[in-house]
Amino acid sequence: MPETLFEPRRFRSAVPWYERYRLAYPERLIARVARLAGLKPGDAVLDLGTGTGMLAVPFAQAGMTVTAIDPEPEMLAAAGAAAIAAGVTIDLVEGSSRDLGGRTGPFRLAVIGRAFHWMDRAATLDLLDRAVAPGGGVALFHDAHPPVPENDWFKLLHDVGDRFGRGQDPHVQERRRQGGHRRYEPFLFASAFTVLDGLSVTERRQVTADEIVGRAFSMSSCSPERLAERCGEFEAELRAALAKLSPGGNFTEVAELVCLLARRPGRDAL
Repeated sequence: MPETLFEPRRFRSAVPWYERYRLAYPERLIARVARLAGLKPGDAVLDLGTGTGMLAVPFAQAGMTVTAIDPEPEMLAAAGAAAIAAGVTIDLVEGSSRDLGGRTGPFRLAVIGRAFHWMDRAATLDLLDRAVAPGGGVALFHDAHPPVPENDWFKLLHDVGDRFGRGQDPHVQERRRQGGHRRYEPFLFASAFTVLDGLSVTERRQVTADEIVGRAFSMSSCSPERLAERCGEFEAELRAALAKLSPGGNFTEVAELVCLLARRPGRDAL
């Protein structure tokens, strides 16, 4: 992300919505990544852009020593509370990918969940090459919604968001210009981490209109702070569109939770 677009506190009003309504990563996905990465209890894991700790906490529960970095203090507070609730300890650090040069290491694995697209991807991978131990790797997590009829509400959510300026958000425009947040491969193949393995878990669940509205507010481009005085109007239009789609208020979500594990060439990546 260009320096001029960096907003360290962009998510501050989205924190409670993010914590409650964003999809958690399934335990079996975390376990598969840990196995393929060769993690052992006590190994050092860096969670860059930790948010509310959705990766930091499960990796700590798996026995890893986790350092969690985020530029938003309220996100770190939520991650700390989640760690306490889970009975684990994580090292919380306020900062961003730009601060990696001064961090301790090396780390056996660096994980990034739904945050790589907010970073200068090439520069971040270069810094991670120095922070990740030989034989270690980088795990990029995100979620995707296949274009199936059950996910029509997901397209509707983004359509309403675009009408309220989401499409004009310079951060969204930059992400679209770079091919969206899912196409990480070009950056990885230009980095030291060129051995790629994709892992995913697809889930199907029922969601309510309230949950969909909460998901919308968890997005920085549709956060209460970003929408400002149009927040109520946005919610009303979204709820009206959802009611038209499903008068009974019943929706189904089909979501693929994905990890792209990237390692350096060599015997440890076989």
